Amino acid sequence: MNRLITTLLLLSFATCSFSQDFVRSTFKDTRIINTQSVETIQKRKMDLRIGHRFGDLDGGWSSFYGLESAQDIAIGVDYGVTNDLNIGLHRTKGVSPSLTKLINTYVKYRLLKQSDSGAPISVTALGIWSISTQQKDEDSEFVLNNFKKFSHRFILGSQLLIARKFSDNFSLQVTPSYIHRNVVAFDDQNGTFSLGGALRYQLTKVIGIIVDTTLPLGDTDSKPAIGVGFEFDTGGHVFQMNFTNAKGIAETNYIPNNQDVWKFRDGGIRLGFTISRIFNL
Repeated sequence: MNRLITTLLLLSFATCSFSQDFVRSTFKDTRIINTQSVETIQKRKMDLRIGHRFGDLDGGWSSFYGLESAQDIAIGVDYGVTNDLNIGLHRTKGVSPSLTKLINTYVKYRLLKQSDSGAPISVTALGIWSISTQQKDEDSEFVLNNFKKFSHRFILGSQLLIARKFSDNFSLQVTPSYIHRNVVAFDDQNGTFSLGGALRYQLTKVIGIIVDTTLPLGDTDSKPAIGVGFEFDTGGHVFQMNFTNAKGIAETNYIPNNQDVWKFRDGGIRLGFTISRIFNL
């Protein structure tokens, strides 16, 4: 992994030195649906983000097709330290059987940017750290919220986002990931590897179709997370409406813990939305 990162950094420096015809906007937003994209926000800009996951659609009319309940809620900000380096702080409700009430921080750094006469792809590295603020319950037999050690509240993750813009309308991304939970149930494993994929197709000037999936690898009960949605660029902000079987929003929550499959009946498809607003600082 260290050799790979070193090679990508050298390619990045070479590309910056000899080519400035960079491809713009591989994706419209820093997030796709469940997956983050290779995009970073510019220096001294702040991105205020609010995300919501409703209840299951198969709840029918009695729950107004899930709109009367909330599986997960996220609110937070991302900040551009430089054009290539972003930091973020987000709060998510979180979804059981994992730790919940999460404060999520991340560092995102663009290693390589696609250009017409240089690098054929864009590459961004992402580091994630989540801490649970659940109340400690020493009498509980549920091992996750005993918190015998403070470090048991931590979940760590890393991702490598690799994307290419093939045309003005079509972009594709692959995302290998690793999530590590410091405490898990006795029949679970601390580390989870996954491989993700995502695409975006621009329908009109302001509307795009977005799709992503994350496939957990190895011996895990977590199900693949699939998302399909529409993205609306209004100039001042980006609004996204999606359908996904992932309940959780944070990568450290949904990747190792997704229990629902992509089926309307006896599955778990739900409506979600995200709104993003950029401010100049």
